Amino acid sequence: MLIAAFAALCSMAEIPAGYYSSLNGKTDGDLKTAVHNIIKNFTRVSSYNDLPRYFQVTDVYPDSRRWWDMYSDIPLYAPSFTGLNREHSFPKSWWGGSESVGAYVDLNHLYPSERAANSAKSNYPLGTVDMNQPVKFNNGICRVGYPVRGQGGNAASVFEPDDEYKGDFARTYFYMATCYQNLTWKYTYMVSQNDYPTLNNWSIDLLMQWHRMDPVSQKEVDRNEAVYGFQNNRNPFIDMPELAEYIWGERRGEPFTPGSVIIPPTGDPQLLAPATGMELQFGQVAIGHTATSRLFVHGQDLRHAVEVLLYSADSKMFSVATEAIPANLACSADGYWLTVNYTPTATGTHTSRLLLSGDFDGSRGVSLRGECLPVPTLSACTATAPTNIESDRYTANWTAPANETIDYFVVTRTRYVGGEAIDEEIVAEDNSLEIVGFDESDSEAYSVQSVRLEVRSPMSNVVFVDHAGVSGVTVDQPLLAKGFEGFIRIICNTPHPGCRIFDVAGRLVAEVGTVEQNTDIPLPSGIYFVTTAAHGTPVKVVVL
Repeated sequence: MLIAAFAALCSMAEIPAGYYSSLNGKTDGDLKTAVHNIIKNFTRVSSYNDLPRYFQVTDVYPDSRRWWDMYSDIPLYAPSFTGLNREHSFPKSWWGGSESVGAYVDLNHLYPSERAANSAKSNYPLGTVDMNQPVKFNNGICRVGYPVRGQGGNAASVFEPDDEYKGDFARTYFYMATCYQNLTWKYTYMVSQNDYPTLNNWSIDLLMQWHRMDPVSQKEVDRNEAVYGFQNNRNPFIDMPELAEYIWGERRGEPFTPGSVIIPPTGDPQLLAPATGMELQFGQVAIGHTATSRLFVHGQDLRHAVEVLLYSADSKMFSVATEAIPANLACSADGYWLTVNYTPTATGTHTSRLLLSGDFDGSRGVSLRGECLPVPTLSACTATAPTNIESDRYTANWTAPANETIDYFVVTRTRYVGGEAIDEEIVAEDNSLEIVGFDESDSEAYSVQSVRLEVRSPMSNVVFVDHAGVSGVTVDQPLLAKGFEGFIRIICNTPHPGCRIFDVAGRLVAEVGTVEQNTDIPLPSGIYFVTTAAHGTPVKVVVL
């Protein structure tokens, strides 16, 4: 019954001819991998800080300028993004948070979220909150608390959205578990390290329940179309909700036949991607810098090369990697990724058109748009003492210079584990960030940079944290040291006078007048502590 309701609604979606034809007859893991191969290639949005501009198309109520926030009912209105965060609904920490992973800017799971709700959600898995236990957060739309028995994957808490959006989140997670089935997961609350089924058993039970109880809405259909216009890939579980039953549900083992698939006549040349009317946005770029985007070009039964032409308006500000895409590459299973660059030579808004033509019917135009601004001048932030220190987490804090426009912050987290320093960069929206996994480190340190137009500020001072609390806050010059076989290497952004090195017994073993970035100091194997006149807090380092 639900499938019939789904099909009636999704028949309104503009699914490209042949888009899902490769799924015919597939079952179980082979079916899931076939879906993965369709959706894994997409055009990444220009940058993380440009997401609010895309959200104005994907996540605003159609009859007003109010943000469509699935985490809160606080009335906030576009284009202002004040009070909101760019929310990875599938937590980025689960794959390690790397910006190089497509999921980092994949609109299929990115939504605007009110800040307090986003902070409360943290990186917790989806789940049903046990209302017989104290609830940690409840704003009337979503809540965070202890999971009911059998859920949570050993997480301390779960995030439960409103009933109206439970199906939305389920289908988002179906997409993520399929599109990124080949990732190595850092946290496995809801996923396992395999291509199939990827979701673990309790997650499948929960998500399938939510998927069935909250059918696809017009909001999801409209958003899926909008995202396809930007990225050239779709969420198949919105287009064909019955697909989930064949992969994780009651129809496992049955060959899948997409009811909505239109198979084009054999031999008829077609251009399947990019979508008609697509706009490739490069966002705001500092003059002298280059923003790069990739356009997915995919054809079927093409006999001649796809010709690429830049024309009109500010075409000299843009460039393409090739002016002709061979037919065999465009028609291959992986399609062809066309690199498009925006290198502005003057400030202002620049537009152009990219025209694709060939032996397919008609031609395909793609709009190009970018804005050039002067190179920003940024001052260093000031890292301050952490708060809310617990055995497995703490909150890093900092202040930013007043009157500077900042897109976001990058927190450099250094974990000391068995004498080894492990660096990790984490993006933060506000002037604080909850750091999880502290129980996996002997001690930690953090420093902060602000970012505007992908230009970073100088590094802040460094704050050191151990399990007894704050062990030191450097207020002038940050200092790190890494150990290698037979020597240590100094890492600092300015020269440090008065470098002194002690062993674990507190004995002075070396004294160096001044050290600077990449100064190497030979030492025998052992554990040492490094201080300088500008950095009195000892830095622990192990020489192999």
